[in-house]
Amino acid sequence: MQQIVVITSDGALPAIDYPRPDRLVAGNPQRLTWSRFDSADGLCSAGIWSCETGAWRIVFADGKDEFFCVLSGRVGLSNEAGQSWEFGPGEAAVIPGGFRGEFRVLEAVRKYYVIIER
Repeated sequence: MQQIVVITSDGALPAIDYPRPDRLVAGNPQRLTWSRFDSADGLCSAGIWSCETGAWRIVFADGKDEFFCVLSGRVGLSNEAGQSWEFGPGEAAVIPGGFRGEFRVLEAVRKYYVIIER
């Protein structure tokens, strides 16, 4: 029987990690991930992610897209061409496969995420 998966951080311990040292730009922010859904085929995952202020370079694989929606805090993204975007509570975006740039947490952030691998 299929069931609805509730995306919440309640009652679950998060995975804790930090940006790779070779990609670090500012600070050394702790990142918490509450992975709440992983599809049986491994192509989709969803959950909640939070992070302290800091910045690091990101490189998305060609077949990996991420949708996110900020719950609290503020983040900025910039690409290698110098374009930049900022997102705060209630705002959402998709980081497309192949994206290369910088991810900056401007204010401690908490967001929903959905990752699709093609």
